[in-house]
Amino acid sequence: MWISFYTMLRKDIVRMFRIWVQTFLPSVITAILYFAVFGTILGSRIGDMQGVDYMTFVVPGLVMLAIVTTSYANTSFMFFTSKFFARSIDEILVSPTPAWLLIGGFVAGGIVRGVLVGALVLTVSLFFTGLQLSIFNALIILLFAILTALVFALAGLVNGIYAKTIDGINIVPTFVLTPLVYLGGIFYSVHVLPDWWQAITYGNPLFYLVNGFRYGFLGIADIPILTSLYVLTVMILALTAINWYFIKTGLGLRQ
Repeated sequence: MWISFYTMLRKDIVRMFRIWVQTFLPSVITAILYFAVFGTILGSRIGDMQGVDYMTFVVPGLVMLAIVTTSYANTSFMFFTSKFFARSIDEILVSPTPAWLLIGGFVAGGIVRGVLVGALVLTVSLFFTGLQLSIFNALIILLFAILTALVFALAGLVNGIYAKTIDGINIVPTFVLTPLVYLGGIFYSVHVLPDWWQAITYGNPLFYLVNGFRYGFLGIADIPILTSLYVLTVMILALTAINWYFIKTGLGLRQ
């Protein structure tokens, strides 16, 4: 089983470093544009947010944004190509590899890419914050980075299993993931919103992830950190169960 897991993970890591221009560079360039526009240009007009400089305030959210999008895209694309183009998923399915290990093999690659891209974006942010970005609790940052990458790698796997065409891979990030990300408190605090909009924001799972990540950096949070961890745990368990069911029943896999 270890050989099976190692093979799936190694294949993904070798691929992402071989085409690093596609897997790492776009997220870094996007982050630079966000920092330039929302941080430098608009940040000078906004001033402080919850007692900290606006540029510093948006850094945790932008790092989280990079982790969410890359971990999701990596797993969904890898599984879809293995299913329809390379057809390598057939060899895995007929092997003794159990369903939970297949999930782990594909999801691990998404976690690696998500965390690495998050680290790159964090490094870029240091140049825009004057190398003065504070870290309140490094363990919380690392914990939320890994768990967030895990959640969206699992979500990407659901998309990769169920998608029938390449358009099916792109629909969910465009029409579901992107709105949730931008309305999850990356660029603002929930307390600046009217009451009715705050109620909607509390129903957005991305809000809890950004909240926990921001607490790790700045020590400020809109809700208790344990609430964010609880939401993360529920999402991980639910998505793992969905993936396991899809693979065990062959839904979306057996043509």
